[in-house]
Amino acid sequence: MMSEFKNKTVIVTGGAQGLGAHLCERFASESANVVIADLQIEMASELAQNLTEKYGVSCLAVAVDVTAATTVEAMVEMAVKEFGSIDILVANAGIVIAGDTPNFEVAKWRKVIDVDLVGYFICAKQVLKVMIQQKSGVIIQINSKSGKEGSYKNSAYAAAKFGGIGLTQSLALEVAELGIRVNAVCPGNLLDSPLWVNSLYKQYSEKLGIPEEEVRKLYEDKVPMKRGCTFDNVADLVLFLSSDKADYITGQAINVTGGQVMH
Repeated sequence: MMSEFKNKTVIVTGGAQGLGAHLCERFASESANVVIADLQIEMASELAQNLTEKYGVSCLAVAVDVTAATTVEAMVEMAVKEFGSIDILVANAGIVIAGDTPNFEVAKWRKVIDVDLVGYFICAKQVLKVMIQQKSGVIIQINSKSGKEGSYKNSAYAAAKFGGIGLTQSLALEVAELGIRVNAVCPGNLLDSPLWVNSLYKQYSEKLGIPEEEVRKLYEDKVPMKRGCTFDNVADLVLFLSSDKADYITGQAINVTGGQVMH
Protein backbone atom coordinates (compact mmCIF):
# COMPACT_ATOMS: atom_id res chain seq x y z
CA MET A 1 0.00 0.00 0.00
CA MET A 2 1.44 3.36 -1.03
CA SER A 3 2.04 5.80 1.81
CA GLU A 4 0.30 9.16 1.56
CA PHE A 5 3.63 10.74 2.54
CA LYS A 6 5.41 9.49 -0.59
CA ASN A 7 7.04 12.48 -2.35
CA LYS A 8 5.95 14.80 0.48
CA THR A 9 8.69 16.96 1.97
CA VAL A 10 9.05 17.11 5.76
CA ILE A 11 11.34 19.44 7.72
CA VAL A 12 12.19 18.37 11.27
CA THR A 13 14.11 20.91 13.33
CA GLY A 14 16.33 19.46 16.04
CA GLY A 15 16.19 16.36 13.87
CA ALA A 16 19.64 14.87 14.45
CA GLN A 17 19.01 13.08 17.75
CA GLY A 18 16.42 11.97 20.27
CA LEU A 19 12.77 12.48 19.41
CA GLY A 20 13.68 14.52 16.34
CA ALA A 21 15.74 11.68 14.86
CA HIS A 22 12.94 9.23 15.60
CA LEU A 23 10.44 11.47 13.81
CA CYS A 24 12.80 11.72 10.82
CA GLU A 25 13.00 7.93 10.68
CA ARG A 26 9.23 7.48 10.95
CA PHE A 27 8.63 9.86 8.05
CA ALA A 28 11.42 8.23 6.03
CA SER A 29 9.81 4.83 6.63
CA GLU A 30 6.64 6.33 5.08
CA SER A 31 8.59 7.32 1.93
CA ALA A 32 8.72 11.06 2.64
CA ASN A 33 11.59 13.34 1.64
CA VAL A 34 13.16 14.41 4.94
CA VAL A 35 15.06 17.59 5.75
CA ILE A 36 17.06 17.04 8.94
CA ALA A 37 17.70 20.50 10.36
CA ASP A 38 20.05 20.74 13.32
CA LEU A 39 23.01 22.62 14.76
CA GLN A 40 24.79 19.25 14.95
CA ILE A 41 25.43 18.96 11.21
CA GLU A 42 27.71 15.91 11.46
CA MET A 43 25.05 13.95 13.32
CA ALA A 44 22.39 15.18 10.90
CA SER A 45 24.48 14.14 7.89
CA GLU A 46 25.11 10.69 9.35
CA LEU A 47 21.40 10.22 10.02
CA ALA A 48 20.52 11.39 6.50
CA GLN A 49 22.89 8.82 5.01
CA ASN A 50 21.55 6.04 7.23
CA LEU A 51 17.91 6.80 6.41
CA THR A 52 18.65 7.01 2.68
CA GLU A 53 20.37 3.62 2.75
CA LYS A 54 17.71 2.00 4.94
CA TYR A 55 14.55 3.33 3.26
CA GLY A 56 15.69 4.45 -0.20
CA VAL A 57 14.37 7.98 0.34
CA SER A 58 15.91 11.39 -0.25
CA CYS A 59 17.24 13.09 2.87
CA LEU A 60 18.88 16.48 3.21
CA ALA A 61 20.95 17.50 6.25
CA VAL A 62 21.04 21.25 6.91
CA ALA A 63 22.92 23.20 9.58
CA VAL A 64 20.31 25.42 11.23
CA ASP A 65 20.15 27.68 14.26
CA VAL A 66 16.41 28.25 14.70
CA THR A 67 17.07 31.57 16.45
CA ALA A 68 18.92 32.93 13.39
CA ALA A 69 16.47 33.94 10.67
CA THR A 70 19.13 33.84 7.95
CA THR A 71 19.92 30.16 8.54
CA VAL A 72 16.22 29.25 8.67
CA GLU A 73 15.60 31.14 5.43
CA ALA A 74 18.52 29.31 3.81
CA MET A 75 17.10 25.97 5.01
CA VAL A 76 13.74 26.72 3.40
CA GLU A 77 15.39 27.75 0.13
CA MET A 78 17.49 24.57 0.09
CA ALA A 79 14.46 22.38 0.77
CA VAL A 80 12.43 23.97 -2.04
CA LYS A 81 15.38 23.80 -4.45
CA GLU A 82 15.98 20.13 -3.62
CA PHE A 83 12.40 18.86 -3.42
CA GLY A 84 10.12 21.53 -4.93
CA SER A 85 7.80 21.94 -1.96
CA ILE A 86 7.52 21.97 1.82
CA ASP A 87 4.52 19.97 2.96
CA ILE A 88 5.17 19.49 6.68
CA LEU A 89 7.19 21.35 9.30
CA VAL A 90 7.79 19.68 12.65
CA ALA A 91 9.14 22.39 14.95
CA ASN A 92 10.96 20.13 17.39
CA ALA A 93 14.13 22.07 18.26
CA GLY A 94 14.22 23.12 21.90
CA ILE A 95 16.26 23.40 25.06
CA VAL A 96 15.59 23.13 28.79
CA ILE A 97 17.34 25.25 31.40
CA ALA A 98 15.83 25.01 34.87
CA GLY A 99 16.42 26.96 38.07
CA ASP A 100 14.74 28.74 40.94
CA THR A 101 13.61 32.24 40.07
CA PRO A 102 15.74 34.31 42.50
CA ASN A 103 18.90 32.71 41.11
CA PHE A 104 17.86 32.30 37.47
CA GLU A 105 20.20 34.32 35.24
CA VAL A 106 18.18 36.54 32.93
CA ALA A 107 20.39 35.66 29.96
CA LYS A 108 19.72 31.94 30.44
CA TRP A 109 15.98 32.53 30.93
CA ARG A 110 15.88 34.58 27.74
CA LYS A 111 17.83 31.91 25.83
CA VAL A 112 15.10 29.34 26.51
CA ILE A 113 12.44 31.75 25.23
CA ASP A 114 14.59 32.53 22.20
CA VAL A 115 15.07 28.89 21.16
CA ASP A 116 11.76 27.36 22.21
CA LEU A 117 9.36 30.17 21.27
CA VAL A 118 11.06 32.70 18.99
CA GLY A 119 12.74 29.83 17.09
CA TYR A 120 9.35 28.23 16.47
CA PHE A 121 8.01 31.56 15.18
CA ILE A 122 10.97 32.08 12.83
CA CYS A 123 10.63 28.58 11.35
CA ALA A 124 6.86 28.93 10.92
CA LYS A 125 7.27 32.39 9.37
CA GLN A 126 9.70 31.20 6.70
CA VAL A 127 7.89 27.94 5.92
CA LEU A 128 4.52 29.69 5.64
CA LYS A 129 5.86 31.81 2.78
CA VAL A 130 6.10 28.58 0.78
CA MET A 131 2.94 26.92 2.11
CA ILE A 132 0.78 29.99 1.38
CA GLN A 133 1.91 29.89 -2.26
CA GLN A 134 1.17 26.16 -2.37
CA LYS A 135 -2.20 26.66 -0.62
CA SER A 136 -1.37 23.58 1.44
CA GLY A 137 0.79 22.46 4.35
CA VAL A 138 0.95 21.27 7.92
CA ILE A 139 2.88 22.76 10.85
CA ILE A 140 3.28 20.81 14.08
CA GLN A 141 5.04 22.13 17.14
CA ILE A 142 6.48 19.67 19.62
CA ASN A 143 5.29 21.36 22.78
CA SER A 144 5.14 19.76 26.26
CA LYS A 145 2.87 19.05 29.20
CA SER A 146 4.66 22.14 30.56
CA GLY A 147 2.71 24.12 27.98
CA LYS A 148 -0.47 23.24 29.87
CA GLU A 149 0.54 23.69 33.51
CA GLY A 150 3.36 25.35 35.41
CA SER A 151 6.62 23.49 35.95
CA TYR A 152 8.44 23.57 39.30
CA LYS A 153 11.64 25.68 39.12
CA ASN A 154 11.32 25.54 35.33
CA SER A 155 9.66 28.87 34.61
CA ALA A 156 11.47 29.69 31.36
CA TYR A 157 10.54 26.41 29.70
CA ALA A 158 6.90 26.57 30.84
CA ALA A 159 6.61 30.20 29.72
CA ALA A 160 8.03 29.34 26.30
CA LYS A 161 5.72 26.35 25.90
CA PHE A 162 2.61 28.24 27.06
CA GLY A 163 3.57 30.87 24.48
CA GLY A 164 3.98 28.15 21.88
CA ILE A 165 0.36 27.08 22.27
CA GLY A 166 -0.78 30.70 21.88
CA LEU A 167 1.36 30.98 18.75
CA THR A 168 -0.01 27.69 17.40
CA GLN A 169 -3.61 28.84 17.84
CA SER A 170 -2.90 32.26 16.33
CA LEU A 171 -1.16 30.80 13.29
CA ALA A 172 -4.00 28.30 12.83
CA LEU A 173 -6.54 31.13 12.72
CA GLU A 174 -4.39 33.10 10.30
CA VAL A 175 -4.02 30.34 7.70
CA ALA A 176 -7.13 28.19 8.20
CA GLU A 177 -8.74 29.41 4.94
CA LEU A 178 -5.52 28.86 2.99
CA GLY A 179 -5.43 25.08 3.25
CA ILE A 180 -2.83 25.05 6.01
CA ARG A 181 -3.23 23.42 9.43
CA VAL A 182 -1.24 24.19 12.58
CA ASN A 183 -1.27 22.03 15.73
CA ALA A 184 0.87 21.28 18.77
CA VAL A 185 1.69 17.97 20.43
CA CYS A 186 2.29 18.00 24.19
CA PRO A 187 4.27 14.95 25.36
CA GLY A 188 4.76 13.84 28.91
CA ASN A 189 8.18 12.91 30.24
CA LEU A 190 10.24 11.12 27.57
CA LEU A 191 12.14 9.07 30.13
CA ASP A 192 14.33 7.24 27.58
CA SER A 193 15.34 10.37 25.67
CA PRO A 194 18.95 11.66 25.59
CA LEU A 195 17.88 14.66 27.69
CA TRP A 196 16.80 12.38 30.54
CA VAL A 197 19.45 9.68 30.14
CA ASN A 198 22.40 12.05 29.69
CA SER A 199 21.34 14.84 32.02
CA LEU A 200 18.10 14.92 33.97
CA TYR A 201 18.40 11.62 35.90
CA LYS A 202 21.72 12.76 37.30
CA GLN A 203 20.47 16.30 38.01
CA TYR A 204 17.35 15.13 39.82
CA SER A 205 19.25 12.41 41.66
CA GLU A 206 21.58 15.03 43.11
CA LYS A 207 18.81 17.52 43.87
CA LEU A 208 16.51 14.96 45.50
CA GLY A 209 19.23 12.88 47.18
CA ILE A 210 17.99 9.57 45.73
CA PRO A 211 19.53 7.02 43.31
CA GLU A 212 18.97 7.62 39.59
CA GLU A 213 16.79 4.52 39.19
CA GLU A 214 14.47 5.89 41.88
CA VAL A 215 14.16 9.13 39.93
CA ARG A 216 12.63 7.21 37.03
CA LYS A 217 10.12 5.46 39.31
CA LEU A 218 9.24 8.78 40.94
CA TYR A 219 8.30 10.26 37.58
CA GLU A 220 6.52 7.12 36.37
CA ASP A 221 4.41 7.13 39.53
CA LYS A 222 3.13 10.62 38.70
CA VAL A 223 1.46 9.19 35.57
CA PRO A 224 -1.91 7.40 35.91
CA MET A 225 -0.69 4.82 33.37
CA LYS A 226 2.51 4.36 35.45
CA ARG A 227 4.93 4.67 32.54
CA GLY A 228 6.79 7.34 30.67
CA CYS A 229 6.02 8.68 27.21
CA THR A 230 7.80 6.95 24.32
CA PHE A 231 9.03 8.36 21.03
CA ASP A 232 6.46 6.22 19.20
CA ASN A 233 3.63 7.58 21.36
CA VAL A 234 4.54 11.03 20.06
CA ALA A 235 5.36 10.00 16.50
CA ASP A 236 2.05 8.18 16.04
CA LEU A 237 0.18 11.40 16.78
CA VAL A 238 2.53 13.57 14.69
CA LEU A 239 2.03 11.35 11.65
CA PHE A 240 -1.73 11.31 12.16
CA LEU A 241 -1.89 15.12 12.42
CA SER A 242 0.30 15.37 9.31
CA SER A 243 -2.04 13.14 7.32
CA ASP A 244 -5.26 13.81 5.44
CA LYS A 245 -7.09 11.87 8.15
CA ALA A 246 -6.67 14.98 10.33
CA ASP A 247 -7.85 17.45 7.71
CA TYR A 248 -10.46 18.97 10.06
CA ILE A 249 -8.10 19.41 13.02
CA THR A 250 -6.30 22.71 13.50
CA GLY A 251 -5.35 25.03 16.36
CA GLN A 252 -5.16 22.17 18.85
CA ALA A 253 -2.59 21.29 21.54
CA ILE A 254 -3.02 17.57 22.09
CA ASN A 255 -1.67 15.83 25.19
CA VAL A 256 0.33 12.59 25.06
CA THR A 257 0.80 12.24 28.81
CA GLY A 258 -0.74 8.93 29.91
CA GLY A 259 -3.43 10.90 31.73
CA GLN A 260 -1.01 13.07 33.72
CA VAL A 261 -2.47 16.21 32.15
CA MET A 262 -6.12 16.20 31.11
CA HIS A 263 -6.83 19.75 29.96
